[in-house]
Amino acid sequence: MVTTITEGVKVSIETIYQPEYSNPANDHFMFAYKVSIENMTNYAIRLMSRHWYIFDSNGAKREVEGEGVVGQQPIIDPGHTHEYVSGCNLKTDMGSMKGEYHMVRMLDNANFNVQIPEFYLIAPYRLN
Repeated sequence: MVTTITEGVKVSIETIYQPEYSNPANDHFMFAYKVSIENMTNYAIRLMSRHWYIFDSNGAKREVEGEGVVGQQPIIDPGHTHEYVSGCNLKTDMGSMKGEYHMVRMLDNANFNVQIPEFYLIAPYRLN
């Protein structure tokens, strides 16, 4: 698990290789990742959008931007956590992701960005 804290918002990520959805012979490797976003501030925040940077070990880079996460723009109250699971496919058995969430503080509509720490997507057999 990797974790970072930006402006009182803690982002933690766990990853798991999905062999049942992968096809190495066709350069298709599927990974799931679970994100936990904990609001450690004294005010409610809303996750408006995300911006991901995705890297394959062959040097390929992709960027993905969009509203919310998995179809939601959650409001996270002080002391609460929002969790979701998503996935990423790579053309190699190793890669990484990082990015940022665009947030709004509900109290005064102030905008701020929260860093998503870089995490690695590695098929377990690569670790032997």
